[in-house]
Amino acid sequence: MSVQERKERERASRERLIVATARELAEQQGWDAVTTRRLAERIEYSQPVLYSHFRGKREIIGAVALEGAAEMAGALRAATTATATATDEPRARVVALARAYLDFAADNPAVYDAMFQLDGGLAFAQEDTPEPLKDAFAALLETLGEVAGDDVHPALFTELFWASLHGLATLTRAGRLPPEDSELRVELLVDRLAVV
Repeated sequence: MSVQERKERERASRERLIVATARELAEQQGWDAVTTRRLAERIEYSQPVLYSHFRGKREIIGAVALEGAAEMAGALRAATTATATATDEPRARVVALARAYLDFAADNPAVYDAMFQLDGGLAFAQEDTPEPLKDAFAALLETLGEVAGDDVHPALFTELFWASLHGLATLTRAGRLPPEDSELRVELLVDRLAVV
């Protein structure tokens, strides 16, 4: 291995450590607790080393958001694939998708905030949207596009369904909706919006 390859590997490893530490700190104490000083202390590197990877907290949030989008896409696809193996019913896949989305949001609140609530400097619904964000939307579209209805644009339907899931996730987490009715909400959402 060349010196350059070793340096690139070490740099990538430091970057992963910074992102993982920021994510862990945010999940434990919230994003306000994530500062470059605290990150530098936790990973035992100087602040200039952090700034050599990320220009600031905003870029760190963006990196966490991209990682989270890739994880969410994987979770959505795993849920719908498992359901497709068990049954060929589109409704069951949509329910599995909705549950997987809401579970991801509940299980990863700081990551979910990085993806959708905080400014990570990422473009959404643009030509320059990063690939992990496009793939997360594609993971929704793959299942929802087939239940949009004949005269409904699949991407627009997916946006509406996604907005509904986001609203449910956000309102439930904020304590505005009682969590014991989560399953009923998913069933109602699927029955009223999806053509299954």
